[in-house]
Amino acid sequence: MTTFWSIWVTVIVLGTIFGCAWLLISTRKSQTSDVETDRTMGHSFDGIEEYDNPLPKWWFYLFLSTIVFALGYLALYPGLGNYKGLLGWTSVNQWEAEVAEADALYGPIYAQYGQTAVPELAKVDDAMKLGQRLFANNCAVCHGSAARGQVGFPNLTDTDWLYGGSPEAILHTLNNGRMGAMPAKGVMPNMTDTQVDQVVNYVLSFSGRAKDPASVEAGKAVFMQACTACHGVDGKGMHALGSPNLTDNVWLYGSTFDWIRQTVVYGRQNQMPSQSGRLSQDQIQILAAYVYSMSD
Repeated sequence: MTTFWSIWVTVIVLGTIFGCAWLLISTRKSQTSDVETDRTMGHSFDGIEEYDNPLPKWWFYLFLSTIVFALGYLALYPGLGNYKGLLGWTSVNQWEAEVAEADALYGPIYAQYGQTAVPELAKVDDAMKLGQRLFANNCAVCHGSAARGQVGFPNLTDTDWLYGGSPEAILHTLNNGRMGAMPAKGVMPNMTDTQVDQVVNYVLSFSGRAKDPASVEAGKAVFMQACTACHGVDGKGMHALGSPNLTDNVWLYGSTFDWIRQTVVYGRQNQMPSQSGRLSQDQIQILAAYVYSMSD
């Protein structure tokens, strides 16, 4: 924050507090009586009159105490522009302290499972309870609480894997993340609209759903030129590239003619972020075992 805005914020905050204090005290001084009376303000509405009585002392002193508290708080903690407070508190150092406390408390629990191989760890009930919580906190926002995924995010409960479902592949994904990219029109950027429709029909023919069977043969020629580099001649994809199998009923972005056509025309971009640095290696080991257990 610049010096100007720091001063601006400080003046507004302190001005508001002292303004409230002045208003409270000046109002108190202007009262003609310190006890309750039968005197009214001299006006009535629908038979209702307003008494001219002072504020209760407990209310007055309570309001003053909130002003004192506010000033004390602003002296100890940041709240006046660039002023850091006498305690030097920040949300960052409090978060770091809480993380350190949690690591000291839960670290030994994770450590007892961190050196166990994924297949064996997937059979340990207590470890899988930890894995379920790790998944809920770090993965469910994309893959869903039941890990069944959604459009653009894979279902982790089946046996269809873009990069392979072995323990090693899952650990690699969690540690390093994945970057998926389907280029628009494959490696054939000059593909015409007619050719797009043809290749979509050919892809749909793998599962017997071609919208225009007559164009399937022409679509095969387009597929061989534009798509086989990633999906293979048989359309079954490649784990090394993360290219999906086009011959089954598992689709990351939808399996209708329109969905597939959109994928071909515009391509797709997807990213699985790395968990390394966010989670410890012991936590990643437990999380990998939990994911592995869902499709084992």
